[in-house]
Amino acid sequence: MEKRKIGVGFLGLGTVGSGVLEILQMNREQVTRRAGAEIEVRKILVRDPHKKRAVNVNNDLYTSDADEVLDHPEIDVVVEVMGGVDEAKKYVKKALQNKKYVITANKDLMATSGAELMLLAGEYERNIYYEASVGGGIPLIRPLKHSLSGNRISRIIGIINGTTNYILSKMSLENMDFETALAEAQEKGFAEQDPSNDLEGKDAGYKLCILAGLAFNSRVNYEDLYVDGINGIDKRDIAYARELGFTLKLLAIGEEIDGALAPRVHPALVPSTHPLAGVLFENNALYVTGNAVGEVMFFGPGAGALPTGSSIVADLLDVAHEMRCQEEGSVMELHFQDKTIISMDKLHSAFFLRLQAKDQPGVFASLATTFGNENVSLDMIIQKSSTEGQAEIVLVTHEVEEKNFNRAVDKIRDFSYVRRINSIFRVIKT
Repeated sequence: MEKRKIGVGFLGLGTVGSGVLEILQMNREQVTRRAGAEIEVRKILVRDPHKKRAVNVNNDLYTSDADEVLDHPEIDVVVEVMGGVDEAKKYVKKALQNKKYVITANKDLMATSGAELMLLAGEYERNIYYEASVGGGIPLIRPLKHSLSGNRISRIIGIINGTTNYILSKMSLENMDFETALAEAQEKGFAEQDPSNDLEGKDAGYKLCILAGLAFNSRVNYEDLYVDGINGIDKRDIAYARELGFTLKLLAIGEEIDGALAPRVHPALVPSTHPLAGVLFENNALYVTGNAVGEVMFFGPGAGALPTGSSIVADLLDVAHEMRCQEEGSVMELHFQDKTIISMDKLHSAFFLRLQAKDQPGVFASLATTFGNENVSLDMIIQKSSTEGQAEIVLVTHEVEEKNFNRAVDKIRDFSYVRRINSIFRVIKT
């Protein structure tokens, strides 16, 4: 018999949880019609049940005891929006064991424990929905699981961290230095007071684990990734990149090459004509290449109460459909495979390099010879400035095997005329 009400319990009621409740209230009629049942919030776990909150909720729904949510006999779906890993994992496991569906916005949890939790969901004939864990309001999980499932996806490239994208956009468009752009991002709420997870690429890395797993039907662990962040980027790098027709972005890239995977997060120069170059400020995007669909891009706000909340409500509607159709146990992630990870030194990349050297004859020739001896072909080499006997040199290579480029750079570091290697970035040319 079709269930006319679906009971929901919340673990947490911060920014995202409040956004979910706001959507359920303002779009109540539409959500009920599409769910085929009334969505009824029955308990909400919070630290302080007496705290005044922006969203209007009956105070009787608040509890500081997680078991009142997890053991509630009339709660069918648990929405985890509390963040963190250890406590959230414990609660999600208990919810599944109590045969409740789970919806989570927790990228850290899904990246580190997703495989384990999915196995548990399958064991108890339930499912975990996690659209909101990556990309905020942008539908990314659902297209990879369903819309593009008939494709063999060869590559995904994402701008999936709004903090770093905001900083790099400000540096590019307004010639800000790194510290000023970071301070503005913090002031506007796009960056945490401790932004290290964003700046070091860890946040994007967790999200890439989730996306690459779905795109390539594989288990991808954070330890499998090469991760490099944006700390130390100078506005001169961005200015020179622009002169050369590129935009500097922090990219999360996943590729499948001959059955093996190459997942990595790092800054890269993107051609100014590429769709990803126009993704600005806190926005996110994912560029996907499939053998049937070709190239498609998903774009939109990567965070925020209502955008992220909209993804959770969409998951709620999927749960309602699954309950109506009695499709328990349809956990596609149980069929993920283990695939070999390709080391970075075996990949092929083009590179941008900026260095300081003595302003003297023969420097260009020596650099070209050193790279040539390691089978690295130069696309261009330019002297940008010369002051007090020192020249700033920028060069861009053609696509080469990374280990060859690294060997050449190691030799160049030891040259007496080289004062400092300022920056090295990969270049995405297509």
